[in-house]
Amino acid sequence: MKKIVLVVAAAATIAAGTLSVPTAADARCYGCAVGAGVAAGIIGGAIIGGAIANATPRGGYVVYDDYDAPYPRRCHDGYWARQRLYNREGDFVGWSKPHFFCRD
Repeated sequence: MKKIVLVVAAAATIAAGTLSVPTAADARCYGCAVGAGVAAGIIGGAIIGGAIANATPRGGYVVYDDYDAPYPRRCHDGYWARQRLYNREGDFVGWSKPHFFCRD
């Protein structure tokens, strides 16, 4: 989806650039090019903003049911967290289940 949005944005930028170059016969009409550029910017911003607003987030913060549970052991400064998981080659493969860590 991001590649499609990028291609459309690039095409709109190129199209607006070719339309805004004044020709010899129309060299005094600078207001026409500015108006076309502003219109293209507003339309392009609306398209890209709509695509970003409707995008589903990947990863990020996830609330687990056990986050508000009492601590599994006596610890005054503990927290729940997940750890990164790596394969034998050292490549990142995912996240562990939430574990309780104690800073004491």
